[in-house]
Amino acid sequence: MNKDQTKGRVEEVKGKVKEIAGKLSGDKKLEDEGKLQNLKGQVQAGFGDLKEDIKKAV
Repeated sequence: MNKDQTKGRVEEVKGKVKEIAGKLSGDKKLEDEGKLQNLKGQVQAGFGDLKEDIKKAV
């Protein structure tokens, strides 16, 4: 597992926590921030996955 995969997964979790906290508190802005952070984490983790796939193929 590379740095991008790890950081991306951490960002996904942090974003999900923010999203849930926003839903529970009725804070739409916090919920949206969480969704965005989750999405950014997914992209970063996906990039890390791609790097690993390329490394294994070479």
